Amino acid sequence: MESKFQKCIKNAKSLTLLYVEDNVSVRLGSMLIFEEFFGSVIEAVNAEDAIEKFKSHAIDLVITDINMPKMSGLEMAEIIRKMSPRTPILILSAYNDTPYFVESIRLGVEGYLLKPVEIGQFMEVLGRVIEKIHLQAENEKIEMLLIQYVEVTDKSAIVTKTDIHGLITYVNDAFCTISGYDRDEIIGQPHTILHHPDMSSTFLKELYETISVGNLWQGIIKNRTKTGNSYYVKSAIKPILDVQGEIVEYIALYNDITEIMNPRKQLFDYLSIVPEVIVILFKIEDFGTIEEFYGNNVIELLEKSLAQKLLAGMLDVCALNKIYTLGFGEYAVAIDKSQCSVSEEEVNQGIKALLKSIESSSIHLNEIEYSVSLRASVAYCGQEPFQSAHFGIKKLEKKRTNFIVATNLFLEMQKQAEVNMGIIMAIKKALTSSNIISHFQPIVDNQTKEIVKFESLVRLVNQDTTLRFPSDFLDVSKKGRYYTQITKRVLENSFEALSKTYAGISINLSAVDIEEKATREKILSLLERHKAEAHRITFELLEDVNVKEFETIKTFIKTVKELGVRIAIDDFGRGYSNFGRLLDYEPDIIKIDGSLVQNIETDTYSLSIVKTIVSFAKEHHIKTVAEFVENETIFNILRALGVDYSQGYYFSAPQPLEAYQTIRYF
Repeated sequence: MESKFQKCIKNAKSLTLLYVEDNVSVRLGSMLIFEEFFGSVIEAVNAEDAIEKFKSHAIDLVITDINMPKMSGLEMAEIIRKMSPRTPILILSAYNDTPYFVESIRLGVEGYLLKPVEIGQFMEVLGRVIEKIHLQAENEKIEMLLIQYVEVTDKSAIVTKTDIHGLITYVNDAFCTISGYDRDEIIGQPHTILHHPDMSSTFLKELYETISVGNLWQGIIKNRTKTGNSYYVKSAIKPILDVQGEIVEYIALYNDITEIMNPRKQLFDYLSIVPEVIVILFKIEDFGTIEEFYGNNVIELLEKSLAQKLLAGMLDVCALNKIYTLGFGEYAVAIDKSQCSVSEEEVNQGIKALLKSIESSSIHLNEIEYSVSLRASVAYCGQEPFQSAHFGIKKLEKKRTNFIVATNLFLEMQKQAEVNMGIIMAIKKALTSSNIISHFQPIVDNQTKEIVKFESLVRLVNQDTTLRFPSDFLDVSKKGRYYTQITKRVLENSFEALSKTYAGISINLSAVDIEEKATREKILSLLERHKAEAHRITFELLEDVNVKEFETIKTFIKTVKELGVRIAIDDFGRGYSNFGRLLDYEPDIIKIDGSLVQNIETDTYSLSIVKTIVSFAKEHHIKTVAEFVENETIFNILRALGVDYSQGYYFSAPQPLEAYQTIRYF
């Protein structure tokens, strides 16, 4: 551990000393000592010489004799003190008279050394002086940082300070700008003068309780200006403590978020005071794609221009106050029903005409034409008109249509939410009571009509023993935390079935399943446990347009195929089938979508697509399975086309594996 003496020497090496002594022999002797300690020593032969050298050098410490010709060391010290009040001065003298000590104290010198210099005394005094120099340097550094912090804060934030009684003691220029108050008007006023009446007493009480015990409070505050207008600030309020830990004042930093908050807040304020209000929400179709294509700057201009078009168009329909630009391509109109003289049908027709007008026209920005399409959802009063209109937009996005009357849709969504909660509870109970089971549907060889494998299909057993099908609960489970657990249970059921049949087992997997690390690990664990039977497992990959991690899926396919697993592409031919993606997956089997198979007797279009798929599959040595084979006619057509396998109610509905005891392979 570094000693105090070593630390003193180390710190002294970074200092420059001004040594003042008129006696040559004394000066030479002392210099031998000082040069051992200090990084640089500047000699001065008298007080006048010392003052000149002090002016021309960066001096950290002065050691001076007292008794010198013309000007004494104490007189010189007084002059240096005026030039640099913080530079430490040590007096070195053979005299120990009281008047010298008194004068030294008056001048604020840091120490008094007697000649000849005694190392122990010198080290003690030097240690104190070096510590003071170090503290001064740290204080100067902190002070400089604080000055810069204050400057940056003043330029970038609204700042106020209050005393412990809540009276304002300081505001910066940004505060005066946003509030409309001059400093003279606001200093000394209670901070509550700024609070908007909308700020509840409970909210303000919680704020005060937080800061009054010394904690930082952060949140959004609604204030009012001198003229009564509203503005919103994102706030951070912190108590300032003294050395005893007592609160002496509060400092608050705010950022103006009025432009962000105001439209939505203003809309809700309006909805809260108008008893019957018509709410219309407009949403730019595929806004995310448009935003990526055009960039933020253009989008801002586009939104503003579109808001003007909407305002002009809606004024032709009914009297209204304004268009609320809610962000992310969404706009709202709120109309007091008592002020709208036209019928609901006329409003509907007016909105539809406006949508057509905007879609068929272009918005000109920076000499470039932009085209947009809108969706519109209108709620005529009723329960929660804004929420109803909002749910209407969600419905339009799913259906990919552009207009809906959404009055009281909120109630419908509430009922659906209750149904969903019931389903979630049923899933939870089924998982804890092992009532997530698999039924199995056979897949037969079209030439021999023998079962070659079974597709594992999930079922949920209700408490009353009735069954729920995947369409009843899988989508809901994806919105909670149970979907992965269901997948895990289906995998366990399916691998367990290997011991009950000599046929293969086909298991459905979605992109969501494969992209989930825990599910991939579960699959590999099961394959390791059943590696001797892995060749009897087929994973049916559901075609999914929303694949996020394509490389992860490709790696997974490669890994399981190396273990003997076969890969099938399920529902191939349903709208977004991609032959290129198909080859990327390198499947062993294509399952032709049931919507094509069901209509193959009467629909030549379906027949042509199935022919194309079969031809493509044979060319690439891929087996084909037809789903939804409901009768013998369909089966015969498929067999004639060269489809390898069939699956459907013509052979059997999905049922427990034990129901197939009479079929060979058992």
